Order: sequence, then C-alpha cells, then structure tokens
Amino acid sequence: MLSSKIDLPLLRGPLAPKFLLLWYVMFTLAMAISPVDRKVWLGANMLPFFFVAILIFRHQTSPLSNLSYLAITVWLTLHTIAVHYTYPKVPLGFWVASWFDLHRNHFDRIVHFGFGFLLTYPFIEMFRRQSKGHLQGRLLVYLVVMTVLGLSAVWEILEAWVGQLAHPDLEMALVGHQGDVWDPQHDMASALYGSLLCVASLALVRVLRKAPSMLEPAPMSSEAIAEVQASV
Repeated sequence: MLSSKIDLPLLRGPLAPKFLLLWYVMFTLAMAISPVDRKVWLGANMLPFFFVAILIFRHQTSPLSNLSYLAITVWLTLHTIAVHYTYPKVPLGFWVASWFDLHRNHFDRIVHFGFGFLLTYPFIEMFRRQSKGHLQGRLLVYLVVMTVLGLSAVWEILEAWVGQLAHPDLEMALVGHQGDVWDPQHDMASALYGSLLCVASLALVRVLRKAPSMLEPAPMSSEAIAEVQASV
C-alpha cells in the first residue's frame, strides 16, 4: 500500500492551505491582466476555478493534507501561466526549446506531465477518504492513474471546443497543437507518465522508510541469539 503520510516541516499548521489559496488568487488576478486571448483565458480557467471551489467547500469536512494542497497549487500556477500566454507562446517554453534545440514550444507537455505527477498524490488521498480506507494497494493505484488519464482526455476534448469557439481558423495553433497532429495523444501520454512517476516515487519513499539505516546494527538471527544465551 502506498504511504500517504509525507510530512514536511514547512507545510505544518492550519494556515498553510490559506496561504496557498491566497497565492493562487493573487497570481490569477495578476495573470488576468491583458492575457493573449480573453476568451481562451476564460474558457481554460472554468474547470480549475470549479475545482478550487470544490476544494474550498469540502475543506472543513474532508480536508486534504498540506502536501496535497501544495501540489495542487503548483499545478494551478503552471496552468495559470499557460492560459495567460496560451501554450504556444509561453516564454519559458521558448527558452527550453532553444536550450534543447526543440522544434516547438513544449510548455504544454510540461503542464500535462505536471498534471499527472502533481495531482496523483491528492487523488490518492481523495479516493482513500471517500472509500473510508477500503481502497488500497493495486486497485487504488489503478483507479487513480486511470482517473488522471481520463481527466486528461476530457481536458483535450474541452480544449478543442474552446479553441474552435474562440478562433475556428486558428484552433490548431492557438490551443497548442503547433502543427503536431498527435498533440492530444502526446499530452495524455505526458499526464500518464507523470502519474506513473508519482506512484513510483511514493513506492520508493515507502521502501526507503522501511529500510534499516546503515548505522543501525542488523537484527540477530535466532541461531545467533541461541549461541549468545548458551555462552552466558
């Protein structure tokens, strides 16, 4: 079973979610100033706004860990940057493309990968709490990863609709395809890879926590214990 208890000193305390929410609100308001395309900005922010509203509404009855709220905030920040510029025009994507000699702006891949990597852990918490702890092990992992993949597919469908409504003639370039006919599949694959990496990372953390320290003496075998007792 994957461990959901990861404690970081900087995330302790009840005020952490409030500060993260304040950051998201302030950053969103700042990025709402003169976006590249107002229609795309509104359309692409509808689901994130709805998601944040659900988190706020359920915070008193079903709060997530502060680490989950941090992961969600990081992804929302990346998404907010993307919809301000639109994916093909994010400056960071151009810098990455120049550094690695890429043929396109890959910021959309970064955000989709981040969706899988950063939201898998919160989804694990959500599924566990909704099932009252009955979902565990491989079934929990399977459902969470498939949820990430399914939501990524739904996002690609909605993204295409928003692009067609905003600029029917420029949808391929505006939404993020950038001439890549396999862009939706690549984006969904990025989310899947991110989710799998998160699951693998959580499993590794669990294994390392159970591994004995090299400074601790190894446990004695029953034969060794018997020899010690016989020599006393």
